[in-house]
Amino acid sequence: MYCETALTAYLVDMIFGEIPFIRHPVVLMGDFIKWFEKHFYKDSVSRGFVLFIALTSLTFTISFYIAFFIQNVWIQGIIASTALASNMLYRSVREIISAPEKIKYLVSRDTEKLTESEICRAAVETYAENLSDGVIAPFLYLLLFGLPGVFVYKAVNTLDSMVGYRNSRYERFGKISARADDILNFIPARITAFLIIAVSGSVAGIIKLFKQAGGHSSPNAGWPITAMALALNIKLGGPTSYFGKIKDKPFFGTGREELNTDDIIRALSFQWRIDLLLLILLAACII
Repeated sequence: MYCETALTAYLVDMIFGEIPFIRHPVVLMGDFIKWFEKHFYKDSVSRGFVLFIALTSLTFTISFYIAFFIQNVWIQGIIASTALASNMLYRSVREIISAPEKIKYLVSRDTEKLTESEICRAAVETYAENLSDGVIAPFLYLLLFGLPGVFVYKAVNTLDSMVGYRNSRYERFGKISARADDILNFIPARITAFLIIAVSGSVAGIIKLFKQAGGHSSPNAGWPITAMALALNIKLGGPTSYFGKIKDKPFFGTGREELNTDDIIRALSFQWRIDLLLLILLAACII
Protein backbone atom coordinates (compact mmCIF):
# COMPACT_ATOMS: atom_id res chain seq x y z
CA MET A 1 0.00 0.00 0.00
CA TYR A 2 1.05 3.61 -0.59
CA CYS A 3 0.69 4.77 3.01
CA GLU A 4 3.36 7.52 3.00
CA THR A 5 2.07 9.00 -0.24
CA ALA A 6 -1.53 8.90 1.01
CA LEU A 7 -0.54 10.50 4.35
CA THR A 8 1.34 13.31 2.59
CA ALA A 9 -1.51 13.92 0.16
CA TYR A 10 -4.11 14.04 2.91
CA LEU A 11 -2.09 16.43 5.06
CA VAL A 12 -1.32 18.75 2.13
CA ASP A 13 -4.98 18.90 1.13
CA MET A 14 -6.16 19.29 4.71
CA ILE A 15 -3.77 22.19 5.42
CA PHE A 16 -3.42 23.97 2.08
CA GLY A 17 -6.32 22.82 -0.10
CA GLU A 18 -6.07 23.46 -3.83
CA ILE A 19 -2.68 24.37 -5.34
CA PRO A 20 -3.43 27.72 -7.03
CA PHE A 21 -0.54 27.96 -9.49
CA ILE A 22 -1.21 24.81 -11.52
CA ARG A 23 -4.08 23.86 -13.79
CA HIS A 24 -6.11 21.30 -11.87
CA PRO A 25 -5.99 17.75 -13.31
CA VAL A 26 -9.79 17.49 -13.16
CA VAL A 27 -10.07 20.66 -15.25
CA LEU A 28 -7.73 19.12 -17.82
CA MET A 29 -9.83 15.96 -17.85
CA GLY A 30 -12.94 18.08 -18.34
CA ASP A 31 -11.28 19.90 -21.25
CA PHE A 32 -10.52 16.56 -22.91
CA ILE A 33 -14.11 15.37 -22.47
CA LYS A 34 -15.46 18.60 -23.99
CA TRP A 35 -13.02 18.33 -26.92
CA PHE A 36 -13.97 14.69 -27.59
CA GLU A 37 -17.68 15.43 -27.33
CA LYS A 38 -17.40 18.40 -29.69
CA HIS A 39 -15.61 16.42 -32.40
CA PHE A 40 -16.70 12.80 -31.95
CA TYR A 41 -20.06 12.77 -30.16
CA LYS A 42 -22.55 10.16 -31.37
CA ASP A 43 -25.69 8.97 -29.63
CA SER A 44 -24.37 5.47 -29.02
CA VAL A 45 -22.93 3.35 -26.25
CA SER A 46 -19.93 2.40 -28.39
CA ARG A 47 -18.89 6.01 -28.97
CA GLY A 48 -19.18 6.71 -25.26
CA PHE A 49 -17.03 3.63 -24.63
CA VAL A 50 -14.34 5.07 -26.90
CA LEU A 51 -14.36 8.26 -24.82
CA PHE A 52 -14.12 6.24 -21.61
CA ILE A 53 -11.17 4.17 -22.88
CA ALA A 54 -9.41 7.21 -24.34
CA LEU A 55 -9.50 9.29 -21.16
CA THR A 56 -8.77 6.50 -18.67
CA SER A 57 -5.91 5.15 -20.83
CA LEU A 58 -4.38 8.60 -21.25
CA THR A 59 -4.75 9.32 -17.54
CA PHE A 60 -3.22 5.99 -16.54
CA THR A 61 -0.27 6.43 -18.90
CA ILE A 62 0.58 9.95 -17.74
CA SER A 63 0.19 9.19 -14.04
CA PHE A 64 2.15 5.91 -14.38
CA TYR A 65 5.14 7.67 -15.92
CA ILE A 66 4.99 10.50 -13.38
CA ALA A 67 5.12 7.89 -10.61
CA PHE A 68 7.93 6.04 -12.44
CA PHE A 69 10.19 9.06 -12.91
CA ILE A 70 9.32 10.84 -9.62
CA GLN A 71 9.60 8.16 -6.97
CA ASN A 72 9.95 10.47 -3.99
CA VAL A 73 6.85 9.74 -1.88
CA TRP A 74 6.59 13.32 -0.62
CA ILE A 75 6.51 14.82 -4.10
CA GLN A 76 4.07 12.11 -5.20
CA GLY A 77 1.93 13.02 -2.18
CA ILE A 78 1.85 16.69 -3.18
CA ILE A 79 0.81 15.73 -6.72
CA ALA A 80 -1.81 13.28 -5.40
CA SER A 81 -3.27 15.95 -3.09
CA THR A 82 -4.84 17.56 -6.18
CA ALA A 83 -7.13 14.53 -6.41
CA LEU A 84 -8.50 15.04 -2.88
CA ALA A 85 -11.17 17.63 -2.17
CA SER A 86 -11.61 17.56 1.61
CA ASN A 87 -10.54 21.17 2.18
CA MET A 88 -12.42 22.58 -0.80
CA LEU A 89 -15.58 20.60 0.01
CA TYR A 90 -15.60 21.86 3.58
CA ARG A 91 -15.11 25.50 2.55
CA SER A 92 -17.66 25.32 -0.28
CA VAL A 93 -20.40 23.87 1.91
CA ARG A 94 -19.65 26.18 4.85
CA GLU A 95 -19.92 29.17 2.50
CA ILE A 96 -23.59 28.32 1.96
CA ILE A 97 -24.29 29.52 5.52
CA SER A 98 -23.39 33.12 4.62
CA ALA A 99 -24.10 32.95 0.89
CA PRO A 100 -27.04 30.56 0.33
CA GLU A 101 -27.38 31.60 -3.33
CA LYS A 102 -24.12 29.76 -4.06
CA ILE A 103 -25.87 26.42 -3.56
CA LYS A 104 -26.46 26.49 -7.34
CA TYR A 105 -22.75 25.78 -7.85
CA LEU A 106 -22.81 22.67 -5.68
CA VAL A 107 -25.92 20.77 -6.79
CA SER A 108 -27.62 19.74 -10.03
CA ARG A 109 -31.18 20.28 -8.73
CA ASP A 110 -33.19 23.41 -9.55
CA THR A 111 -32.24 26.06 -6.99
CA GLU A 112 -34.21 29.20 -7.95
CA LYS A 113 -37.18 28.61 -5.65
CA LEU A 114 -35.59 26.71 -2.76
CA THR A 115 -36.60 27.64 0.78
CA GLU A 116 -34.01 28.10 3.52
CA SER A 117 -34.71 24.58 4.78
CA GLU A 118 -34.34 23.13 1.26
CA ILE A 119 -31.06 24.97 0.74
CA CYS A 120 -29.73 23.58 4.01
CA ARG A 121 -30.92 20.10 3.04
CA ALA A 122 -29.18 20.37 -0.34
CA ALA A 123 -25.95 21.52 1.36
CA VAL A 124 -25.93 18.65 3.86
CA GLU A 125 -26.76 16.12 1.14
CA THR A 126 -24.02 17.33 -1.18
CA TYR A 127 -21.54 17.31 1.69
CA ALA A 128 -22.39 13.70 2.56
CA GLU A 129 -22.33 12.49 -1.04
CA ASN A 130 -19.13 14.33 -1.97
CA LEU A 131 -17.44 13.17 1.20
CA SER A 132 -17.54 9.79 -0.53
CA ASP A 133 -16.82 10.86 -4.13
CA GLY A 134 -14.34 13.64 -3.39
CA VAL A 135 -12.51 12.40 -0.30
CA ILE A 136 -12.87 8.77 0.77
CA ALA A 137 -12.95 7.19 -2.70
CA PRO A 138 -9.87 8.95 -4.11
CA PHE A 139 -8.08 8.45 -0.79
CA LEU A 140 -8.80 4.71 -0.93
CA TYR A 141 -7.61 4.31 -4.53
CA LEU A 142 -4.48 6.33 -3.77
CA LEU A 143 -3.75 4.18 -0.74
CA LEU A 144 -4.20 0.94 -2.71
CA PHE A 145 -2.84 1.81 -6.17
CA GLY A 146 -0.81 5.00 -5.91
CA LEU A 147 -0.93 7.85 -8.44
CA PRO A 148 -2.37 5.78 -11.35
CA GLY A 149 -5.16 4.50 -9.12
CA VAL A 150 -6.28 7.86 -7.78
CA PHE A 151 -6.15 9.69 -11.11
CA VAL A 152 -7.93 6.95 -13.07
CA TYR A 153 -10.65 7.12 -10.41
CA LYS A 154 -10.85 10.90 -10.85
CA ALA A 155 -11.10 10.43 -14.62
CA VAL A 156 -14.05 8.06 -14.25
CA ASN A 157 -15.72 10.33 -11.69
CA THR A 158 -15.27 13.35 -13.98
CA LEU A 159 -16.74 11.42 -16.90
CA ASP A 160 -19.77 10.54 -14.81
CA SER A 161 -20.27 14.13 -13.68
CA MET A 162 -20.15 15.42 -17.26
CA VAL A 163 -21.77 12.74 -19.44
CA GLY A 164 -23.34 10.30 -16.95
CA TYR A 165 -26.83 11.79 -17.08
CA ARG A 166 -30.00 9.89 -17.95
CA ASN A 167 -31.37 12.25 -20.58
CA SER A 168 -31.81 12.24 -24.34
CA ARG A 169 -28.24 13.32 -25.06
CA TYR A 170 -26.28 11.18 -22.61
CA GLU A 171 -28.45 8.13 -21.90
CA ARG A 172 -26.38 6.01 -24.29
CA PHE A 173 -23.24 8.13 -24.73
CA GLY A 174 -22.57 8.26 -20.98
CA LYS A 175 -23.80 4.79 -20.05
CA ILE A 176 -20.37 3.15 -19.70
CA SER A 177 -19.00 6.08 -17.70
CA ALA A 178 -21.97 6.06 -15.32
CA ARG A 179 -21.76 2.30 -14.76
CA ALA A 180 -17.99 2.43 -14.18
CA ASP A 181 -18.46 5.19 -11.62
CA ASP A 182 -21.10 3.10 -9.84
CA ILE A 183 -18.68 0.18 -9.63
CA LEU A 184 -15.71 2.22 -8.40
CA ASN A 185 -17.80 3.99 -5.74
CA PHE A 186 -19.55 0.87 -4.43
CA ILE A 187 -17.11 0.16 -1.59
CA PRO A 188 -16.08 3.79 -0.82
CA ALA A 189 -19.73 4.89 -0.41
CA ARG A 190 -20.31 2.23 2.21
CA ILE A 191 -17.03 2.96 3.98
CA THR A 192 -18.04 6.64 4.10
CA ALA A 193 -21.40 5.74 5.61
CA PHE A 194 -19.81 3.64 8.34
CA LEU A 195 -17.25 6.39 9.05
CA ILE A 196 -20.06 8.93 9.52
CA ILE A 197 -21.93 6.57 11.82
CA ALA A 198 -18.73 5.80 13.76
CA VAL A 199 -17.59 9.40 14.35
CA SER A 200 -21.11 10.55 15.21
CA GLY A 201 -21.52 7.85 17.84
CA SER A 202 -24.89 6.79 16.42
CA VAL A 203 -23.95 3.13 16.11
CA ALA A 204 -27.57 2.11 16.72
CA GLY A 205 -28.38 3.67 13.34
CA ILE A 206 -26.58 0.90 11.43
CA ILE A 207 -29.74 -1.22 11.17
CA LYS A 208 -31.72 1.74 9.81
CA LEU A 209 -28.84 2.51 7.45
CA PHE A 210 -29.14 -0.92 5.83
CA LYS A 211 -32.92 -0.59 5.57
CA GLN A 212 -33.03 2.90 4.03
CA ALA A 213 -29.85 3.37 1.95
CA GLY A 214 -31.06 1.15 -0.88
CA GLY A 215 -34.06 3.40 -1.49
CA HIS A 216 -31.96 5.90 -3.43
CA SER A 217 -32.00 5.68 -7.23
CA SER A 218 -28.20 5.61 -7.12
CA PRO A 219 -26.66 2.35 -5.86
CA ASN A 220 -24.17 4.38 -3.81
CA ALA A 221 -25.38 7.89 -2.97
CA GLY A 222 -28.03 6.65 -0.54
CA TRP A 223 -25.39 5.28 1.86
CA PRO A 224 -23.56 8.45 2.94
CA ILE A 225 -26.77 10.52 2.69
CA THR A 226 -28.71 8.10 4.93
CA ALA A 227 -25.81 7.87 7.38
CA MET A 228 -25.64 11.67 7.62
CA ALA A 229 -29.41 11.94 8.15
CA LEU A 230 -29.30 9.35 10.93
CA ALA A 231 -26.25 10.94 12.54
CA LEU A 232 -27.92 14.37 12.65
CA ASN A 233 -31.42 13.04 13.44
CA ILE A 234 -32.91 14.78 10.39
CA LYS A 235 -34.56 13.79 7.12
CA LEU A 236 -32.74 14.20 3.82
CA GLY A 237 -33.99 13.46 0.32
CA GLY A 238 -37.67 13.88 -0.46
CA PRO A 239 -39.30 15.30 -3.60
CA THR A 240 -36.74 17.36 -5.54
CA SER A 241 -36.94 19.40 -8.74
CA TYR A 242 -34.49 18.62 -11.55
CA PHE A 243 -34.64 20.48 -14.87
CA GLY A 244 -38.19 21.63 -14.13
CA LYS A 245 -39.53 18.19 -13.18
CA ILE A 246 -40.21 16.90 -9.67
CA LYS A 247 -38.40 13.68 -8.82
CA ASP A 248 -40.23 11.87 -6.03
CA LYS A 249 -37.24 10.70 -3.99
CA PRO A 250 -37.85 8.95 -0.66
CA PHE A 251 -36.81 10.50 2.62
CA PHE A 252 -33.70 9.21 4.37
CA GLY A 253 -33.45 9.34 8.14
CA THR A 254 -36.20 9.48 10.75
CA GLY A 255 -35.80 12.94 12.30
CA ARG A 256 -37.25 16.38 11.52
CA GLU A 257 -37.79 17.66 7.99
CA GLU A 258 -37.18 21.37 8.60
CA LEU A 259 -33.47 22.14 8.49
CA ASN A 260 -31.46 25.25 9.34
CA THR A 261 -27.85 26.42 9.13
CA ASP A 262 -27.03 24.73 12.45
CA ASP A 263 -27.51 21.41 10.67
CA ILE A 264 -24.85 22.37 8.11
CA ILE A 265 -22.47 23.26 10.95
CA ARG A 266 -23.19 19.95 12.70
CA ALA A 267 -22.58 17.99 9.50
CA LEU A 268 -19.28 19.79 8.90
CA SER A 269 -18.22 19.11 12.48
CA PHE A 270 -17.67 15.47 11.50
CA GLN A 271 -14.81 16.53 9.23
CA TRP A 272 -12.09 16.86 11.87
CA ARG A 273 -13.12 13.54 13.45
CA ILE A 274 -12.90 11.72 10.12
CA ASP A 275 -9.58 13.45 9.38
CA LEU A 276 -8.19 12.37 12.75
CA LEU A 277 -9.41 8.79 12.37
CA LEU A 278 -7.88 8.42 8.88
CA LEU A 279 -4.57 9.98 9.96
CA ILE A 280 -4.34 7.63 12.95
CA LEU A 281 -5.00 4.63 10.71
CA LEU A 282 -2.38 5.83 8.22
CA ALA A 283 0.18 6.41 10.96
CA ALA A 284 -0.46 2.92 12.31
CA CYS A 285 -0.08 1.50 8.80
CA ILE A 286 3.29 3.24 8.37
CA ILE A 287 4.57 2.18 11.80
